[in-house]
Amino acid sequence: MTKAWIKLVPDTAAPSIAAESSNAADLLVASCLAAAANGDCNALFDLGVAYSTGSHGVPCDMIEAHKWFNLAAVGGHEEAACCRADVAEEMTAREIAEAQRRAREWLRAGRAAAA
Repeated sequence: MTKAWIKLVPDTAAPSIAAESSNAADLLVASCLAAAANGDCNALFDLGVAYSTGSHGVPCDMIEAHKWFNLAAVGGHEEAACCRADVAEEMTAREIAEAQRRAREWLRAGRAAAA
């Protein structure tokens, strides 16, 4: 059995923790997007993981998670398709359609920037 440890902080520390969390999320997203722009599908997968788990200060968002896993799968990442399927099990058909629309939009924006 594993033990989880929780660090208790006073309520006055909450704003600084939220700011640190937001900065961490911004940094993760920016670094992953920069790597993805250079063709790194692992960065797309990392974004999918962050959004599906709500880790690194990134809010949990299954639509965004599906989008990034989808893009990573298209880029050839081996685990991404399985993760996309797992996330899809928790989503409605409309949410999946929105995730697919966002993925197509991201691809179109990348092609337009390359032109």
